[in-house]
Amino acid sequence: MINNKDIRIAIKKARIKQWQVAEIYGLSEGNFSRMLRKELPLKKKEQIFAAIEKAKKEIN
Repeated sequence: MINNKDIRIAIKKARIKQWQVAEIYGLSEGNFSRMLRKELPLKKKEQIFAAIEKAKKEIN
């Protein structure tokens, strides 16, 4: 089972990179990647989805 699969899929669908989301979320790429290893609570996921949307608008 892949943890935070919904986040990973959203990043791919947005055609952005994980490091771009991490930057907007306020973490380094490595710390963001480590954070995704364990399933996150809904509150954090909502914040990450917001960062994905922001990154998508800024980059695309």
